[in-house]
Amino acid sequence: MRISEKPSQDGRVPASERPGLSGPASRKLPVPPRERKPALAALAVLLILGGSLATTLLVMRSGDRVSAVRIVQQVGEGQAVPVSALEEVQIADTGIDYVPWRFSDRVAGTYAVVPLLPGTILTERMVTSDSGQVGAGKARVGLALKAGQVPDGLRMGDIVQVIYVPATGKGSSAQQQRVLASAARVESVGLPGRTGSGQVTILADTSIAPTIALYASSGEVALIELPGVK
Repeated sequence: MRISEKPSQDGRVPASERPGLSGPASRKLPVPPRERKPALAALAVLLILGGSLATTLLVMRSGDRVSAVRIVQQVGEGQAVPVSALEEVQIADTGIDYVPWRFSDRVAGTYAVVPLLPGTILTERMVTSDSGQVGAGKARVGLALKAGQVPDGLRMGDIVQVIYVPATGKGSSAQQQRVLASAARVESVGLPGRTGSGQVTILADTSIAPTIALYASSGEVALIELPGVK
């Protein structure tokens, strides 16, 4: 008796008898090898290194400090800048034209272009070697004054009247006393010395400066402060 397999009822050939197919149906197709791009890899490395270097430079740059000049006491516009108003301070190097501390000796004796307040970091444009207060028509006059001839608390930058006060025995003081300078600026005020007199330097018109110096030498000058005038 011959036994034969019955064909599939739907007419399809079993998978085991299909030509061209062998092995498990789940076998993967071959994948082509990945193409490597060394140029891109090198560029990525350079970018990483460049970023790290830039960050390092910024950190190092932020630590750069320079010595500059700082104002520690108020200096009025047009006034001479005294040495006592200057202080050395360390600041970040930002490229602004701060006056280096090594030039502080040149700053002393210059004149303030604008009012300089304590804590101000000095720049070159804030001072000048010329001043409208001292120049053509103006002169410095030094006065050695005693108590009663100068107001208490007189400071640099104050405006004063210079009064001629005749000495005793020169006639009626009320008739002869007069105003020598209606508005003179105080440039400096010194402490009283051994004689009890204090040195005050004022800026006055050249036309009256010799007269003020003459009367001051004989103790016939007094100052009256004008607080409302700046």
